[in-house]
Amino acid sequence: MDRLEIAMRDVEDARVGALSRMKWVAAGLLAAALAGLALASWQGGEGGWGWLQSFCEASAVGAIADWFAVVALFRRPLGLPLPHTAILPRSKARVADGLAHFVRDHFLEPTSLVLRLAELDPARRLGDWLADPARVHDWVAEGRRWALKAVGLFDDERMRRATLELIVAQARRWNSAATAAEVLTLLTQGGRHHELLDAGLEKIGGFLAEDEVKQRVSELMVRHARKEWPKVVGMVELVTPVARMADGLASRLSASVLGELRDVLSQPHHPVRQRYDKWLAEFIERLRDDESLIAAFDRVKERAITDPAVIDYAGGVWNDIKRLLQADLADERSALAEHVAQAMRDVGDRLREDASLRASLNEHLLSAAGTIAANLRAGVTTHIAQTIKDWDDRQLVEQLELSVGRDLQFIRINGTVVGGLAGLALHALRLLLQ
Repeated sequence: MDRLEIAMRDVEDARVGALSRMKWVAAGLLAAALAGLALASWQGGEGGWGWLQSFCEASAVGAIADWFAVVALFRRPLGLPLPHTAILPRSKARVADGLAHFVRDHFLEPTSLVLRLAELDPARRLGDWLADPARVHDWVAEGRRWALKAVGLFDDERMRRATLELIVAQARRWNSAATAAEVLTLLTQGGRHHELLDAGLEKIGGFLAEDEVKQRVSELMVRHARKEWPKVVGMVELVTPVARMADGLASRLSASVLGELRDVLSQPHHPVRQRYDKWLAEFIERLRDDESLIAAFDRVKERAITDPAVIDYAGGVWNDIKRLLQADLADERSALAEHVAQAMRDVGDRLREDASLRASLNEHLLSAAGTIAANLRAGVTTHIAQTIKDWDDRQLVEQLELSVGRDLQFIRINGTVVGGLAGLALHALRLLLQ
C-alpha cells in the first residue's frame, strides 16, 4: 500500500470517528432528556420538577423529531416503509441530473465561462508565472527528471524493438508519393515555385559569368578538339592559336547563355517558364495517379526502412543522441534545461511588457475555451449524471453521511437543546396564564 492510499485511509478513519462521536453525543442528550422526563414524572411534576418535566419533555420531542429528519435523509427510520424517507437514495437520479445540469449551466456555459476567464486575464497571469525564476526552475527541474526517465526507457531492448517495429509499420502505411504531391502542391501555390526557379537561374548565371568557369570551358573545348580532330587543330594552329579561339568561343557561349537566362528571368510568360509549369503540374498528377511512379516511391521507401546499413546508421545516430541527452539531463546544470528555462523567462517577460501580445493570446485562449466548453457540455453533463446514477446506494449514503453527517448531528443536538428551552418557555407561559 503506497503513501497516498495510507493517507486516504487515515482521512477516512478520522471522518468515521468524528461522525461516530457526534452520534453518541446526540444520542446521549436524547437519553438524558428521556431520563429527566421519567424522573420528573415519577416525582409528580410539581414545583421545580414541573420545570424539569417541561424541559425534558420538549427536549426529547425535539431530539426524536430531528433524529427522524436526519435519518430520513439517508435511510428508512427503523426500517419502516414510511413515505418521504430514504430521500437521497430514492432521489439519486434526480440529484444526479440536477447536479449535472448545474455544472453545465454555471461552469460550462460558454459565454459566462469566457467572461470569467477574461476577467482573470490569463495571458498576464501566465506571464507573471513564467517570469518567476523560482517557479520556472522547479517546473524545468521536474520536466528534466521526467525527460531523463523517458529517454531511459529506450535502454530496454524490448522498448527499442517495439519502437522500431512501430516506426516500420507506420512507414509502410505511409503513402510517400501522395505526401510528395501535397508538398509540391503547397510549394507551387501563389507561384512560389517560380521563386525557386529564379534563384536557381541566378545562381547558374553567376556561375557562368566567372572567369574561372569560362577558362575551364575553354580548356575542355581545346582538349576535346585535339582528341577528336587532331589534324584540323594542327592546320588551325598554323593560322591562329586554338586556345585563343576557344577562349573567345567560351566567352561568347557564356554571354549567349546569360542573355537567355536574363530573358527567362525578365519575362513572366517565357516558354521555359511555361514548360516548367506544365512539367511540374504533370509530375504532381503522376505522383497521385501513376501506379508505376507510386510503386517506385514505395520501393525506395522499403529499401530505406529494411536496409541493414540504414537501420544500423540510424541506430548509431540515435544512440549518440541518447547518450548526449542522458548526460545533459542527468546534470543539475543541464544546458538543455537552462535553455528551456531561459526561453520560458523570456516569454514571461515579453507577455508582461507587450500589451498587444497579451491581447492576442487572450483572444485565442478565450476562443479556444469557448469552443472546448461548447463541445464538452453535453458529454460532461451525461458523464456526471451517469456516474452518480451508477453509484451503489449504500456507498452513496455512506459517502454523503461522512461528508455532512457530522454537521447534521449538530441539528439533533440543537433540536434537543432548543426543544428543551421551548418547553421551559411554554411552561412559564402556562404558569403565567394560570
